[in-house]
Amino acid sequence: MDLEDWSTRLKVFADATRVRLLTLLEQEELTVAELSAITTLAQPRVSTHLARLKEAGLVRDRRAGVSAYYRFDEAALDPAQRALWHALSTGSDDPLLRQDAERVPSVLAMRAADQNWADSVAGDMERHYSPGRTWEAMARSALPLLETGDVLDIASGDGVLAELLAPHAQRYVCVDTSARVVAAASERLRKLPNVEVREGDMHKLPFDDGSFDLVVLMHALTYATHPAKAVAECARVL
Repeated sequence: MDLEDWSTRLKVFADATRVRLLTLLEQEELTVAELSAITTLAQPRVSTHLARLKEAGLVRDRRAGVSAYYRFDEAALDPAQRALWHALSTGSDDPLLRQDAERVPSVLAMRAADQNWADSVAGDMERHYSPGRTWEAMARSALPLLETGDVLDIASGDGVLAELLAPHAQRYVCVDTSARVVAAASERLRKLPNVEVREGDMHKLPFDDGSFDLVVLMHALTYATHPAKAVAECARVL
């Protein structure tokens, strides 16, 4: 590495914020939002520093759905650079670094709580959810025999079932707890005028008694914290 490259690398390491980010990314793979929550820095500022670190070859990113996870790419360092980073990271005793480290567990816990299978496949559920699509063939053959009236689809996902049932219903309401899934369903079903998609909790449905003629729980009870309460709510709105 020539003097110009060394100068560039030293300038990167000379910035306290970038050192904070690298210290975190050396330990965990994190998103911009997570780094922002840990460091209490604005997301645009974090993004700017990550772009500089990526340009310098110190950080790599991995896409997972709509999220990008960043990680310190220590393998990209040569022995001299690795020794420099080791001296910098182990020789630093700063309250900001300690505070950052203390916040990491809570941010990772929030990630675990927020992530679920439905979010990871929003907009593409039928490919993951129903191998073979046998249920769809059966549904298409049976639907003309039904008079569904006003339908409530609980834990409706991204609307794959609603797409089949809604044309045979007077009114079709989809409810799901995930904002990302609701957005995917809204996009998918936007051409069906009798469909409403909204966020809601199956344990406390935001509807009056006797509001629907049919309630569908295709896979809802799998995600119910209190299945009996969810079923009671279904009975109430029928």
